[in-house]
Amino acid sequence: MLDYDLHCHSNISDGTLTPAELVNRAAGRGVKVMALTDHDDVDGLDEARATSAQHGMAFINGVEVSVSWRTHTLHIVGLNIAPDYPPLAEGLRIVRSGRGERAKKMSDALAKAGIGGVLEGAYHFASNPNMISRTHFARYLVESGHCKDVKSVFNRYLVKGKPGYVQHQWAALADAIGWIRGSGGVAVLAHPGRYMTGRNGMGKKTMHELLTEFVALGGQALEVVTGSHTPEQYAEFARYAEEFVLLASCGSDFHGPGESYRDMGRLPDFPLGCRPVWQAWENDGPEKVT
Repeated sequence: MLDYDLHCHSNISDGTLTPAELVNRAAGRGVKVMALTDHDDVDGLDEARATSAQHGMAFINGVEVSVSWRTHTLHIVGLNIAPDYPPLAEGLRIVRSGRGERAKKMSDALAKAGIGGVLEGAYHFASNPNMISRTHFARYLVESGHCKDVKSVFNRYLVKGKPGYVQHQWAALADAIGWIRGSGGVAVLAHPGRYMTGRNGMGKKTMHELLTEFVALGGQALEVVTGSHTPEQYAEFARYAEEFVLLASCGSDFHGPGESYRDMGRLPDFPLGCRPVWQAWENDGPEKVT
């Protein structure tokens, strides 16, 4: 089992636990090296790093950048970043600034579908109002009895083609990779299997085109083992990593107890032949990993 968890979320973005609570949970589940990768925000890193030190756990600065590519929304994880790198900090600020407007449009769309008062309810669940997200809407709709769980809300209301979905322009792929690489970090294409499922999922041809562009722009790694992937997808994306000469990353994509694909830690090993993403920084010396 892997004792690295390089993709998880605190309540700085759309997780339910504080950064400290998240690290405590990771430590209790055997994680030895952890990255906090909140969506478009790095404000939880200091708290998470300090708590990691109390457990003797290695901590990696991370972030997950929201990206628009063609008609798809992608997530690019940045690992071992310098969070105060000015282009990264400014880029994340700009990405965050659009969330409030999107939330208002989502609320209006749901009101037209007969569900009122959603915006106020969603903000009640957002510990960081600048990071209002679809997950906060989903939690409110569960609490108010419209669906049994968060996943059901997404499927019924919040994905493309459903009443509460709002198209939004996030960062460009080139910009997100540039911010991460410029800060000294490693750019990782997160949970690629999720882009290939559902009615609007991309096929293998489009995935090849995405990975070709990702590599050309400086992308370095692919999330092979992640909470939403099946064992068959571990093998599938290990093959993609080999084909495109990409490092392999791993993470639970944990958001909170009871609403995540899997809990933190105890991830399956990489398929044979994968080159772990931490090879990209382990030769840089201990000053790069705190």
